[in-house]
Amino acid sequence: MRTPHFGLRVTDPERSLAFCAAVGHEVVGSAPDTPLGHLSVLSLPGDEFVGIELVPDPERPPEAGAGSVLSHVVIKVESMDATLTDLAARGVDAEAPVSPDGSDDFLTTWLTDPDGTRIELVQWPAGHADGLGAADWRD
Repeated sequence: MRTPHFGLRVTDPERSLAFCAAVGHEVVGSAPDTPLGHLSVLSLPGDEFVGIELVPDPERPPEAGAGSVLSHVVIKVESMDATLTDLAARGVDAEAPVSPDGSDDFLTTWLTDPDGTRIELVQWPAGHADGLGAADWRD
């Protein structure tokens, strides 16, 4: 089993598409006539699978995280410095990165999309798998 993607409720699909593009997502396709409205599906470069489905929800309050059960989204980056430089050039602000283990190569930071969804950027240390696994929880 695998979680193929998640649906993200957005108040303004065009604004959210622009933000997602600035973060690095690419539009893979869309489904215009669904019971949920016009859906856009996105993936990150080099990922063969869709990761996010934008679901229009114009009635949702625009306050940060209002009514959402989603805590945050995590995106793995190769270089935190390069990513933050690129995001700043695109007008996307992020918090200063920190290291959960005090090292120079394991870094995380946070940014927020236009609808208040928190996004965690993670630069794994050299040799780490692309995602979390059982090895990350061993003592």
